[in-house]
Amino acid sequence: MASADSNTLPRAPGDGDGVVISVDAMGGDRGPATVIAGMAESAGKNPGIRFIVHGPQAELERLIARRGDLAGRCDIRDAAGVVTMDDKPSQVLRKSEGTSMWSTLESVRQGEATAAVSCGNTGALMALSMLRLRKLPGVNRPAIACLWPSRNPQGFNVMLDVGADIRADAQDLLTYALMGASYARNGFGLERPRVGLLNVGTEEHKGRPELKQAHELIPTTAQAANFDYVGFVEGGDLPSARVDVIVTDGFTGNVALKTGEGTAKLVGELLKEAFGKSVMSKFAALLAMGSLKRLQKRIDPRRVNGGVFLGLNGTVVKSHGSADATGVSAAIKLAFRLAQSGFQDRLAARVAQSVAAAGQINGSKESEAS
Repeated sequence: MASADSNTLPRAPGDGDGVVISVDAMGGDRGPATVIAGMAESAGKNPGIRFIVHGPQAELERLIARRGDLAGRCDIRDAAGVVTMDDKPSQVLRKSEGTSMWSTLESVRQGEATAAVSCGNTGALMALSMLRLRKLPGVNRPAIACLWPSRNPQGFNVMLDVGADIRADAQDLLTYALMGASYARNGFGLERPRVGLLNVGTEEHKGRPELKQAHELIPTTAQAANFDYVGFVEGGDLPSARVDVIVTDGFTGNVALKTGEGTAKLVGELLKEAFGKSVMSKFAALLAMGSLKRLQKRIDPRRVNGGVFLGLNGTVVKSHGSADATGVSAAIKLAFRLAQSGFQDRLAARVAQSVAAAGQINGSKESEAS
């Protein structure tokens, strides 16, 4: 488990084992050079990682040749097409074959790579992922899970969904709880994660009907799925030590995520302004430099970059489109850790358990009604 002041995922067992990550070199705001730089940064820290890289072959060969850490560790797949940030998912589905994003997911689908990483268009990536990898049996709506800095010993809480689908019924929220708990267990080594359901209050009478229904459903699987359900949580609990996994619909989760990112940026800017106001404040900043650097590292969004698509037949990590090399490296590291943990197989088992539990509950209700 990560220490309280750590801003990285815990070290997974068997870091020397070979893991192949499929990387979409195109589509990000900063271009392929930044993606390759992030790969090199990750490769330098993880000797067991290899890559299948997708994009224009000539350009990728030139960029990779400049990075000694990538020598002999990359298989380039030529893909001339690029899915842009402006492309609509519906358009991408019709014309995506031959793009770097399509090719990246195809490597996971064919079993050549364990996980995929892309900085590209989120909506398009989710649509293509569902088309090429398909949803796990029993998953109605996949979810995107993000890491939220918190006061927990592991340094983060998991929140899902943060934008895969704006809707979620009670069964979807139950599935999110199981997938989020599995992610926390494999990503942070938490034997029994604490799961909370995001609501406008902690009282049982508050919230929309689907939240109240999920509030009744989730405890029925908690014991068998090896997690603790803490009940309703509020927005103030997102960074708290009360919970490890926060479950919500994609609309609420995305608004919360963007609000948190904007607030963190504002706080950083205000601190910089405050310490630059006068000679005395600059001197104070100099004295506090060590503490300020630790704070900056703790809340640096680049180091927690990477939303995981949960509920698919394959692991897909979505990096921020504007990520720099450090951000890309963090997303690759996340994919690497999950791949080593056997996360995908364990997640599929939890989802299957959710389907079985839901069937038992529905059967029990039908018996009571008859």
